[in-house]
Amino acid sequence: MSWRLSLLILCLLLGPGSFPASASTVAESRNAAETWLVTYGPGEIYWQRFGHNAIWIRDPQLGLDHVFNFGFFDFAQENFILRFLRGRMLYFSAAQPAREEFAAYIDEDRSIRAQRLGLSPEQQQQLTGFLLHEVRPENRNYRYDYYRNNCSTRVRDALDQALGGRLSADFGRLPAAQTWRDHTRRLTVADFWLYLGLEIALGAPVDRPIDAWQEMFIPALLADAVAGMQLESGDGRVPLALEDVMLFESSRDDPAAAPRAWWPRYLLASLAAVAAAWLMCRLVGPGLARILARGWLLTAGVGGLALLFFWVGTDHAVASMNLNLLVLNPLWLWPALRRGADWRMLPLMAGFSALALVMPVLPPHQYTLDVLAAILPLNLAAAATLTGARPTRGPSPR
Repeated sequence: MSWRLSLLILCLLLGPGSFPASASTVAESRNAAETWLVTYGPGEIYWQRFGHNAIWIRDPQLGLDHVFNFGFFDFAQENFILRFLRGRMLYFSAAQPAREEFAAYIDEDRSIRAQRLGLSPEQQQQLTGFLLHEVRPENRNYRYDYYRNNCSTRVRDALDQALGGRLSADFGRLPAAQTWRDHTRRLTVADFWLYLGLEIALGAPVDRPIDAWQEMFIPALLADAVAGMQLESGDGRVPLALEDVMLFESSRDDPAAAPRAWWPRYLLASLAAVAAAWLMCRLVGPGLARILARGWLLTAGVGGLALLFFWVGTDHAVASMNLNLLVLNPLWLWPALRRGADWRMLPLMAGFSALALVMPVLPPHQYTLDVLAAILPLNLAAAATLTGARPTRGPSPR
């Protein structure tokens, strides 16, 4: 049935006039209600890097051939930027005709995997009722959380509810293969600045061990869990996924299965920036060196204020307990805004740098290697420059 289903979907996307006889036969033979878990591969835009998923309901009696999707947000939403900064961003759910939904993802060159679920009529009815309730205007908004309450966890929870808690019971006691940070690193590694920005902003909570249930914030992992799950029936154990087909194959490369050591590229970039600054200062003069040093420390100090704000002033729980404050520190604003040399600057920076190198091996065990590689050379170069800077003085009396 797999190839016939794929043919049917493609015909749906092309339009009603494109149905060959074999596809029409498949469509007519499927009059019973069906539930499909749909998993989309990663896309090009930064918020698409983790993939996406949804639930496809085909119920001729209810006139449904719709995909229920929990991954919508609106930049025009009132106070969108403020909500984002405070960690209170609202996402919403919606149902779209399957033809329109799949066409949009194919146009973005994102893979589409569909799994037909072996739900009983009662489970099917319960799940459909829940999804219809969730897309009503008064119910559709929800408070988004990157790891605990996103488009994939909402789909996971809906399926778990229909299955009477089997999904959470089976996977809640299994340790995850990777942490939230591990998955974040492996799925964003292709984007130099996105990867580094997330590594700077995410604190120790994303390094804690999680279970396989929590790991399903990644849509592809939920699909893999469903593919391997079995249910009890009158005929014994049967697979939950009765069919598992690829409706569309993307031309994109598959994401890395595990994070790798990418800190050397940030260390090389940082050392290259220091070398370029040194060369410019040799050509222009020592005054430029002090300007660049203070400019960097001002940037790093403001960055530290931002990290502190996200930790104590917002609902971004994953930004708390952030060891990156040791290298992006509000204290750097003092030498940045102060004129003249200070012999204490280099020892102070060296002390914080040493502490930053030691802390990752101590509780709470935050992974900071990429950030240290990118920031420490710049910090130490700026501190050395200002420590040796000569204060500006008037002419000495004769």
